[in-house]
Amino acid sequence: MDLGALVPELLKGLANFTPGNAVMIAAGLVLVYLAVAKEYEPVLLLPIGFGCILANIPLAGMTAGEGMMAVIYNAGISTELFPLLIFIGVGAMIDFSPLLAQPKMVLLGAAGQFGIFGTLILAVLIGFPLNQAASIGVIGAIDGPTSIFVATKLAPELLAPIAVAAYSYMSLIPVIQPPLMRLVTTKQERSIRMEYAPRPISRSTLVAFPIIITLAVGLLVPEATPLISMLMLGNLLKVSGVVDRLSRAAQNEIINVATLFLGLAIGATMSAVAFLNVDTLKIMFLGLLAFALDTVAGLLFGKLMCALSRGKVNPLIGAAGISAFPMAGRLAARMASEEDPDNFILMHAMGANTAGQLGSVMAGGILLAIVSKLI
Repeated sequence: MDLGALVPELLKGLANFTPGNAVMIAAGLVLVYLAVAKEYEPVLLLPIGFGCILANIPLAGMTAGEGMMAVIYNAGISTELFPLLIFIGVGAMIDFSPLLAQPKMVLLGAAGQFGIFGTLILAVLIGFPLNQAASIGVIGAIDGPTSIFVATKLAPELLAPIAVAAYSYMSLIPVIQPPLMRLVTTKQERSIRMEYAPRPISRSTLVAFPIIITLAVGLLVPEATPLISMLMLGNLLKVSGVVDRLSRAAQNEIINVATLFLGLAIGATMSAVAFLNVDTLKIMFLGLLAFALDTVAGLLFGKLMCALSRGKVNPLIGAAGISAFPMAGRLAARMASEEDPDNFILMHAMGANTAGQLGSVMAGGILLAIVSKLI
Protein backbone atom coordinates (compact mmCIF):
# COMPACT_ATOMS: atom_id res chain seq x y z
CA MET A 1 0.00 0.00 0.00
CA ASP A 2 1.38 3.37 -1.02
CA LEU A 3 1.01 5.49 2.14
CA GLY A 4 2.25 8.52 0.28
CA ALA A 5 -0.73 8.33 -2.07
CA LEU A 6 -3.15 8.06 0.87
CA VAL A 7 -2.04 11.28 2.52
CA PRO A 8 -3.58 13.64 -0.06
CA GLU A 9 -6.78 11.59 0.05
CA LEU A 10 -6.96 11.81 3.85
CA LEU A 11 -6.27 15.55 3.80
CA LYS A 12 -8.57 16.48 0.93
CA GLY A 13 -11.04 18.03 3.37
CA LEU A 14 -8.38 20.40 4.65
CA ALA A 15 -7.21 21.05 1.10
CA ASN A 16 -10.67 22.30 0.17
CA PHE A 17 -11.23 24.23 3.41
CA THR A 18 -11.67 27.97 2.76
CA PRO A 19 -11.64 31.08 4.96
CA GLY A 20 -15.36 31.32 4.27
CA ASN A 21 -15.88 27.86 5.74
CA ALA A 22 -13.96 28.97 8.83
CA VAL A 23 -16.14 32.06 9.24
CA MET A 24 -19.36 30.06 8.94
CA ILE A 25 -18.16 27.34 11.32
CA ALA A 26 -17.37 30.12 13.79
CA ALA A 27 -20.91 31.46 13.27
CA GLY A 28 -22.31 27.98 13.93
CA LEU A 29 -20.25 27.75 17.12
CA VAL A 30 -21.61 31.12 18.25
CA LEU A 31 -25.16 29.84 17.80
CA VAL A 32 -24.32 26.71 19.77
CA TYR A 33 -22.73 28.86 22.48
CA LEU A 34 -25.82 31.07 22.74
CA ALA A 35 -27.97 27.95 23.01
CA VAL A 36 -25.85 26.16 25.61
CA ALA A 37 -24.28 28.93 27.69
CA LYS A 38 -26.96 31.62 27.45
CA GLU A 39 -29.94 29.31 26.90
CA TYR A 40 -31.28 31.57 24.12
CA GLU A 41 -33.94 29.39 22.50
CA PRO A 42 -31.70 26.28 22.60
CA VAL A 43 -34.31 24.11 20.89
CA LEU A 44 -33.91 26.32 17.83
CA LEU A 45 -30.36 27.60 17.89
CA LEU A 46 -28.59 24.36 18.81
CA PRO A 47 -29.67 22.35 15.72
CA ILE A 48 -29.28 25.41 13.46
CA GLY A 49 -25.75 25.99 14.73
CA PHE A 50 -24.78 22.33 14.35
CA GLY A 51 -26.30 22.20 10.87
CA CYS A 52 -24.24 25.28 9.94
CA ILE A 53 -21.08 23.48 11.07
CA LEU A 54 -21.97 20.43 8.95
CA ALA A 55 -22.65 22.60 5.90
CA ASN A 56 -19.12 23.97 5.99
CA ILE A 57 -17.16 20.72 6.25
CA PRO A 58 -15.82 20.37 2.69
CA LEU A 59 -16.69 17.23 0.74
CA ALA A 60 -18.75 15.75 3.61
CA GLY A 61 -21.58 15.18 1.15
CA MET A 62 -24.36 15.68 3.71
CA THR A 63 -25.93 18.73 2.07
CA ALA A 64 -25.86 17.69 -1.59
CA GLY A 65 -27.55 15.06 -3.71
CA GLU A 66 -28.69 12.16 -1.55
CA GLY A 67 -26.98 13.39 1.61
CA MET A 68 -28.91 13.30 4.86
CA MET A 69 -29.36 17.08 5.13
CA ALA A 70 -30.49 17.33 1.51
CA VAL A 71 -33.07 14.59 2.06
CA ILE A 72 -34.38 16.30 5.20
CA TYR A 73 -34.53 19.64 3.39
CA ASN A 74 -36.42 18.24 0.42
CA ALA A 75 -38.81 16.27 2.62
CA GLY A 76 -39.63 18.94 5.19
CA ILE A 77 -38.69 22.41 3.95
CA SER A 78 -39.36 22.30 0.21
CA THR A 79 -42.71 20.64 0.91
CA GLU A 80 -43.42 23.07 3.82
CA LEU A 81 -44.13 20.05 6.03
CA PHE A 82 -41.97 21.01 9.03
CA PRO A 83 -43.41 24.52 9.53
CA LEU A 84 -46.93 23.09 9.36
CA LEU A 85 -46.15 20.32 11.86
CA ILE A 86 -44.65 22.92 14.21
CA PHE A 87 -47.82 24.99 13.92
CA ILE A 88 -49.89 22.00 15.05
CA GLY A 89 -47.76 21.86 18.19
CA VAL A 90 -47.94 25.63 18.74
CA GLY A 91 -51.71 25.52 18.39
CA ALA A 92 -51.93 22.76 20.98
CA MET A 93 -50.01 24.95 23.41
CA ILE A 94 -52.01 28.15 22.91
CA ASP A 95 -54.85 29.16 25.18
CA PHE A 96 -57.12 31.58 23.35
CA SER A 97 -59.25 32.25 26.44
CA PRO A 98 -57.51 35.57 27.27
CA LEU A 99 -58.16 36.78 23.73
CA LEU A 100 -61.76 35.59 23.71
CA ALA A 101 -62.33 37.31 27.06
CA GLN A 102 -60.79 40.56 25.70
CA PRO A 103 -61.55 40.81 21.97
CA LYS A 104 -60.09 44.31 21.79
CA MET A 105 -56.63 42.72 21.98
CA VAL A 106 -57.05 41.87 18.30
CA LEU A 107 -56.16 45.51 17.61
CA LEU A 108 -52.76 45.07 19.24
CA GLY A 109 -52.18 41.91 17.24
CA ALA A 110 -52.84 43.91 14.07
CA ALA A 111 -50.63 46.82 15.16
CA GLY A 112 -47.80 44.38 15.81
CA GLN A 113 -47.57 43.60 12.09
CA PHE A 114 -46.82 47.17 10.97
CA GLY A 115 -43.10 46.54 10.65
CA ILE A 116 -43.70 43.78 8.09
CA PHE A 117 -45.15 46.17 5.54
CA GLY A 118 -42.88 49.09 6.45
CA THR A 119 -39.80 46.93 5.96
CA LEU A 120 -41.18 45.54 2.69
CA ILE A 121 -41.31 49.08 1.30
CA LEU A 122 -37.78 49.86 2.50
CA ALA A 123 -36.43 46.60 1.06
CA VAL A 124 -37.89 47.46 -2.34
CA LEU A 125 -36.37 50.95 -2.16
CA ILE A 126 -32.87 49.58 -1.57
CA GLY A 127 -33.09 47.22 -4.51
CA PHE A 128 -34.68 43.92 -3.50
CA PRO A 129 -37.34 42.60 -5.91
CA LEU A 130 -40.88 42.51 -4.52
CA ASN A 131 -40.93 38.76 -3.81
CA GLN A 132 -37.72 38.94 -1.79
CA ALA A 133 -38.78 42.14 -0.03
CA ALA A 134 -42.03 40.53 1.10
CA SER A 135 -40.18 37.50 2.47
CA ILE A 136 -37.74 39.73 4.34
CA GLY A 137 -40.54 41.80 5.84
CA VAL A 138 -42.18 38.75 7.40
CA ILE A 139 -39.10 38.35 9.63
CA GLY A 140 -40.61 41.18 11.68
CA ALA A 141 -43.39 38.92 12.91
CA ILE A 142 -40.69 36.94 14.77
CA ASP A 143 -42.43 33.76 13.71
CA GLY A 144 -40.02 31.20 12.28
CA PRO A 145 -42.56 28.84 10.67
CA THR A 146 -44.42 31.70 8.98
CA SER A 147 -41.16 33.23 7.74
CA ILE A 148 -40.05 29.87 6.32
CA PHE A 149 -43.45 29.20 4.76
CA VAL A 150 -43.54 32.58 2.98
CA ALA A 151 -39.87 32.48 1.92
CA THR A 152 -40.22 28.96 0.53
CA LYS A 153 -43.02 30.15 -1.74
CA LEU A 154 -41.73 33.60 -2.70
CA ALA A 155 -37.94 33.60 -2.35
CA PRO A 156 -36.45 30.14 -1.68
CA GLU A 157 -33.00 31.46 -2.57
CA LEU A 158 -33.11 33.62 0.59
CA LEU A 159 -34.51 30.94 2.88
CA ALA A 160 -31.34 30.44 4.93
CA PRO A 161 -30.69 34.06 6.01
CA ILE A 162 -34.41 34.72 6.50
CA ALA A 163 -34.89 31.66 8.71
CA VAL A 164 -31.71 32.35 10.69
CA ALA A 165 -32.74 35.99 11.21
CA ALA A 166 -36.26 35.06 12.32
CA TYR A 167 -35.13 32.41 14.80
CA SER A 168 -32.14 34.43 16.05
CA TYR A 169 -34.25 37.47 16.78
CA MET A 170 -36.86 35.26 18.42
CA SER A 171 -34.19 34.02 20.80
CA LEU A 172 -33.04 37.59 21.46
CA ILE A 173 -36.45 38.98 22.39
CA PRO A 174 -35.36 39.46 26.04
CA VAL A 175 -32.40 41.49 24.77
CA ILE A 176 -34.00 43.55 21.98
CA GLN A 177 -37.43 44.46 23.31
CA PRO A 178 -36.74 45.87 26.83
CA PRO A 179 -34.73 48.91 25.61
CA LEU A 180 -37.51 49.72 23.15
CA MET A 181 -40.13 49.36 25.89
CA ARG A 182 -38.25 51.78 28.13
CA LEU A 183 -37.66 54.20 25.26
CA VAL A 184 -41.29 54.40 24.12
CA THR A 185 -43.10 54.19 27.47
CA THR A 186 -42.73 56.06 30.75
CA LYS A 187 -42.22 54.54 34.18
CA GLN A 188 -45.72 55.68 35.09
CA GLU A 189 -47.21 53.96 32.06
CA ARG A 190 -45.31 50.74 32.75
CA SER A 191 -46.68 50.77 36.30
CA ILE A 192 -50.35 50.92 35.24
CA ARG A 193 -52.35 48.10 36.77
CA MET A 194 -55.00 46.49 34.63
CA GLU A 195 -58.04 44.88 36.09
CA TYR A 196 -58.71 41.36 34.97
CA ALA A 197 -62.06 39.87 35.76
CA PRO A 198 -61.91 36.43 34.13
CA ARG A 199 -64.93 35.92 31.95
CA PRO A 200 -65.69 32.23 31.73
CA ILE A 201 -65.41 30.93 28.18
CA SER A 202 -67.65 27.97 27.48
CA ARG A 203 -66.25 24.75 26.06
CA SER A 204 -68.50 25.08 23.02
CA THR A 205 -67.00 28.52 22.30
CA LEU A 206 -63.47 27.19 22.65
CA VAL A 207 -64.26 24.33 20.26
CA ALA A 208 -66.06 26.55 17.77
CA PHE A 209 -63.33 29.21 17.71
CA PRO A 210 -60.63 27.27 15.77
CA ILE A 211 -63.21 26.02 13.27
CA ILE A 212 -64.64 29.50 12.68
CA ILE A 213 -61.18 31.06 12.36
CA THR A 214 -60.09 28.40 9.87
CA LEU A 215 -63.16 28.96 7.71
CA ALA A 216 -63.02 32.76 7.94
CA VAL A 217 -59.33 33.07 7.15
CA GLY A 218 -59.48 30.32 4.53
CA LEU A 219 -62.31 32.02 2.65
CA LEU A 220 -60.87 35.54 2.95
CA VAL A 221 -57.17 34.72 2.46
CA PRO A 222 -56.88 31.22 0.95
CA GLU A 223 -53.07 31.48 0.81
CA ALA A 224 -52.97 31.52 4.62
CA THR A 225 -55.07 28.36 4.94
CA PRO A 226 -52.20 25.86 5.41
CA LEU A 227 -50.72 27.78 8.34
CA ILE A 228 -53.92 28.85 10.06
CA SER A 229 -55.57 25.46 9.63
CA MET A 230 -52.68 23.58 11.27
CA LEU A 231 -52.51 26.14 14.09
CA MET A 232 -56.24 25.78 14.68
CA LEU A 233 -56.10 21.98 14.36
CA GLY A 234 -53.56 21.86 17.18
CA ASN A 235 -55.78 24.10 19.30
CA LEU A 236 -58.82 21.99 18.55
CA LEU A 237 -56.97 18.89 19.70
CA LYS A 238 -56.37 20.65 23.00
CA VAL A 239 -59.75 22.27 23.70
CA SER A 240 -61.88 19.35 22.53
CA GLY A 241 -60.77 17.37 25.56
CA VAL A 242 -61.35 14.05 23.81
CA VAL A 243 -57.94 13.42 22.21
CA ASP A 244 -55.49 14.07 25.02
CA ARG A 245 -52.96 11.63 23.53
CA LEU A 246 -52.90 13.54 20.25
CA SER A 247 -52.72 16.88 22.03
CA ARG A 248 -49.79 15.76 24.16
CA ALA A 249 -48.06 14.30 21.11
CA ALA A 250 -48.50 17.57 19.21
CA GLN A 251 -47.06 19.56 22.13
CA ASN A 252 -44.12 17.21 22.63
CA GLU A 253 -43.01 14.53 20.16
CA ILE A 254 -44.35 16.08 16.95
CA ILE A 255 -43.15 19.64 17.51
CA ASN A 256 -39.83 18.48 18.97
CA VAL A 257 -38.97 16.18 16.06
CA ALA A 258 -40.11 18.76 13.47
CA THR A 259 -38.11 21.52 15.17
CA LEU A 260 -34.98 19.35 15.33
CA PHE A 261 -35.06 18.45 11.65
CA LEU A 262 -36.09 21.95 10.59
CA GLY A 263 -33.21 23.47 12.53
CA LEU A 264 -30.70 21.03 11.05
CA ALA A 265 -32.03 21.61 7.53
CA ILE A 266 -31.95 25.40 7.88
CA GLY A 267 -28.47 25.33 9.38
CA ALA A 268 -27.29 23.07 6.57
CA THR A 269 -28.20 25.78 4.04
CA MET A 270 -25.72 28.17 5.70
CA SER A 271 -22.79 27.34 3.47
CA ALA A 272 -20.11 29.98 2.99
CA VAL A 273 -20.93 30.32 -0.71
CA ALA A 274 -24.63 30.94 -0.09
CA PHE A 275 -24.42 32.94 3.13
CA LEU A 276 -21.37 35.19 3.01
CA ASN A 277 -22.55 38.07 0.85
CA VAL A 278 -23.78 41.63 1.17
CA ASP A 279 -27.43 40.62 0.72
CA THR A 280 -27.25 38.49 3.87
CA LEU A 281 -26.09 41.49 5.90
CA LYS A 282 -28.91 43.56 4.42
CA ILE A 283 -31.44 40.87 5.30
CA MET A 284 -30.21 40.63 8.88
CA PHE A 285 -30.42 44.41 9.25
CA LEU A 286 -33.84 44.67 7.63
CA GLY A 287 -35.14 41.81 9.76
CA LEU A 288 -33.98 43.57 12.92
CA LEU A 289 -35.58 46.79 11.69
CA ALA A 290 -38.86 44.98 11.02
CA PHE A 291 -38.80 43.50 14.53
CA ALA A 292 -38.13 46.93 16.06
CA LEU A 293 -40.89 48.58 14.00
CA ASP A 294 -43.39 45.90 14.99
CA THR A 295 -42.53 46.35 18.66
CA VAL A 296 -42.66 50.15 18.53
CA ALA A 297 -45.92 50.16 16.56
CA GLY A 298 -47.49 47.85 19.14
CA LEU A 299 -46.26 50.04 22.00
CA LEU A 300 -47.55 53.22 20.33
CA PHE A 301 -50.95 51.62 19.79
CA GLY A 302 -50.87 50.53 23.42
CA LYS A 303 -50.22 54.15 24.40
CA LEU A 304 -53.18 55.21 22.26
CA MET A 305 -55.41 52.67 24.01
CA CYS A 306 -54.05 53.95 27.33
CA ALA A 307 -55.01 57.51 26.45
CA LEU A 308 -58.46 56.56 25.16
CA SER A 309 -59.13 54.45 28.26
CA ARG A 310 -57.91 57.28 30.54
CA GLY A 311 -55.01 55.35 31.90
CA LYS A 312 -56.55 51.91 32.26
CA VAL A 313 -54.38 50.12 29.66
CA ASN A 314 -50.70 49.39 30.26
CA PRO A 315 -48.93 50.15 26.94
CA LEU A 316 -46.44 47.32 27.53
CA ILE A 317 -48.99 44.80 26.32
CA GLY A 318 -48.63 46.36 22.86
CA ALA A 319 -45.12 44.88 22.63
CA ALA A 320 -46.69 41.43 22.98
CA GLY A 321 -48.61 41.92 19.74
CA ILE A 322 -45.89 40.15 17.76
CA SER A 323 -46.16 36.45 17.02
CA ALA A 324 -43.46 35.08 19.35
CA PHE A 325 -45.62 33.04 21.71
CA PRO A 326 -45.36 32.93 24.70
CA MET A 327 -42.05 34.78 25.06
CA ALA A 328 -43.33 38.24 24.13
CA GLY A 329 -46.31 38.00 26.48
CA ARG A 330 -44.18 36.83 29.39
CA LEU A 331 -41.61 39.57 28.78
CA ALA A 332 -44.26 42.32 28.81
CA ALA A 333 -45.60 40.98 32.09
CA ARG A 334 -42.09 40.80 33.55
CA MET A 335 -41.34 44.39 32.58
CA ALA A 336 -44.49 45.56 34.35
CA SER A 337 -43.65 43.58 37.48
CA GLU A 338 -40.15 45.10 37.54
CA GLU A 339 -41.74 48.53 37.95
CA ASP A 340 -44.33 47.25 40.42
CA PRO A 341 -43.91 43.74 41.89
CA ASP A 342 -47.66 43.57 42.55
CA ASN A 343 -48.59 44.45 38.97
CA PHE A 344 -49.92 41.39 37.13
CA ILE A 345 -50.71 41.95 33.45
CA LEU A 346 -49.82 38.47 32.15
CA MET A 347 -53.33 37.56 31.00
CA HIS A 348 -53.71 40.84 29.10
CA ALA A 349 -50.29 40.38 27.51
CA MET A 350 -51.15 36.81 26.51
CA GLY A 351 -54.35 38.05 24.90
CA ALA A 352 -52.28 40.43 22.75
CA ASN A 353 -49.68 37.72 22.11
CA THR A 354 -52.19 35.18 20.80
CA ALA A 355 -53.73 37.93 18.66
CA GLY A 356 -50.25 38.58 17.27
CA GLN A 357 -49.91 34.90 16.39
CA LEU A 358 -53.10 35.10 14.34
CA GLY A 359 -52.07 38.47 12.90
CA SER A 360 -48.73 37.18 11.62
CA VAL A 361 -50.39 34.30 9.80
CA MET A 362 -52.91 36.70 8.26
CA ALA A 363 -50.13 39.10 7.24
CA GLY A 364 -48.15 36.28 5.65
CA GLY A 365 -51.22 35.09 3.75
CA ILE A 366 -52.01 38.60 2.55
CA LEU A 367 -48.47 39.06 1.27
CA LEU A 368 -48.60 35.72 -0.52
CA ALA A 369 -51.91 36.64 -2.13
CA ILE A 370 -50.78 40.09 -3.29
CA VAL A 371 -47.19 39.39 -4.29
CA SER A 372 -47.95 36.15 -6.13
CA LYS A 373 -50.33 38.12 -8.35
CA LEU A 374 -47.82 40.88 -9.04
CA ILE A 375 -44.69 38.87 -9.87
